[in-house]
Amino acid sequence: MTKADLVQEISKQTGIDRNEVLMIVEAFMETVKGSLSNGKNVYLRGFGSFIIKRKAEKTGRNIGQNTTLVIPAHNVPAFKPS
Repeated sequence: MTKADLVQEISKQTGIDRNEVLMIVEAFMETVKGSLSNGKNVYLRGFGSFIIKRKAEKTGRNIGQNTTLVIPAHNVPAFKPS
């Protein structure tokens, strides 16, 4: 399901105009993204959690140049269903 499909379905179920639903969905996504970028997890009871996972430093390979490089530790957003 795409974002457009989600907006269409919510609009159909609630009777709210598609443009208003789109603004709400966009605001929700921006809020979640902002919270995660600030290091805060988002918990939605009965649905799941948007969390930040810490990935350890590891060694990677560039096959095209036949070189080895170090990928530093970094944070990755993830979703954990409840």
